[in-house]
Amino acid sequence: MSGACFSEVGVDVTCVDIDRKKIEGLRKGVIPIYEPGLSELVSRNTAAGRLHFADSLGEVIDNVEIVFCAVGTPPDEDGAADLHYVLDVAREFARSIKKHTMLVIKSTVPVGTSELVRAAVSVGKPVLGVCLGHQIIATALGAKLKRNGTPEIGVMPIKRMERHDYFSMWSKQLDVLHWHTDAVTLPEGAQLLARSAETKVQAFRFGSALGMQFHLEVTPQLLEEWLDEPAMVKQLKASGGSKSQLRDAYAAIYGQLQPLAEQVFSGFAARCNTYARSLMN
Repeated sequence: MSGACFSEVGVDVTCVDIDRKKIEGLRKGVIPIYEPGLSELVSRNTAAGRLHFADSLGEVIDNVEIVFCAVGTPPDEDGAADLHYVLDVAREFARSIKKHTMLVIKSTVPVGTSELVRAAVSVGKPVLGVCLGHQIIATALGAKLKRNGTPEIGVMPIKRMERHDYFSMWSKQLDVLHWHTDAVTLPEGAQLLARSAETKVQAFRFGSALGMQFHLEVTPQLLEEWLDEPAMVKQLKASGGSKSQLRDAYAAIYGQLQPLAEQVFSGFAARCNTYARSLMN
């Protein structure tokens, strides 16, 4: 799912799985899981040459800059997360790399995630969180998570509080896409970058970490898939919105958001690359 979404926004992606039958199926358009719109997303980006499939990390690693580990971590006999799949990926990664390459652990992790986030920030590792990720980073740094007084779902403005190289709004106010019912307080010592009328912390920076409550990564195509999901449509209607209104509002602002999205995501990728190089010195 993540690989297809990355390719949809223009990133060249290769999905790797050691199950050769699954890979052969994906190459033929057979999707092993059900997600609304996923089949069309995979077909479109495979045809465009942005989405590829392989059964060995070693055969593709020379051509990539970042490897996302998204293998399962099922509970073992005592209920603890079984990390052996994650460790297998890490070992193959270590054996295969011949140049600067970043390994990102996306797999579901056990209790202790907050400690990992704090450890990463303490040594200057780049960390980026969007929506739920924003909340995870904030709470790991001591913030409080609470139910928002009014859910923010739809296109609404955020207000710039401060500028930073990680996140530099060019105007004092910008309309963005929101989809959240919870909010966080500002971690102690963090720099508040943006807020909105309903959510006091829309974006913040703490050391090497950047959190954004709103969505810059969503394309019009991905929004359509959200609007095909009954649970999300129910949330939208409960907040007073409609599919047609949201579709039109997002189409009106999408082009204006691209410079900021490019600055945020390209900047994060560059920081990851710089950090990876520093480890090799």
